[in-house]
Amino acid sequence: MIRKALFPGSFDPLTNGHLDTINRSATLFDHVFVAVSTNTAKKNLFDVNEKIELIQLAINHLDNVSVIEHTDGLTVDLAKKVGADVLIRGLRNAEDFEYEMNIAAMNKIQNPDIETIILMASQQHRFLSSSLIKEVSFFGGDISKLVPPDVDRAIREKYSVLKLEK
Repeated sequence: MIRKALFPGSFDPLTNGHLDTINRSATLFDHVFVAVSTNTAKKNLFDVNEKIELIQLAINHLDNVSVIEHTDGLTVDLAKKVGADVLIRGLRNAEDFEYEMNIAAMNKIQNPDIETIILMASQQHRFLSSSLIKEVSFFGGDISKLVPPDVDRAIREKYSVLKLEK
């Protein structure tokens, strides 16, 4: 039996924490789909196509991982559509635990055949969030050790353009 998993997120931007979860998931499953969505509650730095391209650059060493766009509908429906029976979620801290527990419970009600597997963030990534990365980078801080190189370059370029437009 081929085991497929879906790792959904907004990935705005992709961090080394996300990449660590993708790498670890790739060792646990035959195929992992990274589903890129847009969180309308947040101000996005990158559009969905830019996020997909940056993730593809970061995972080019993984032949069992692909990146797909998730534009609408429930995540469990997307999982079913791509043949995944597992959702991968990352857990950084106690605050994430409550949120992820509730999401997993709701997903189980929506589709009892889909399991949620939570991977604890590696120690060196537990403090990372996309929001924190954007904030530090906006004010000129060094994020080069916290995101893949192509993401670091893209963020610096994006903020240079945005600052010029002001």
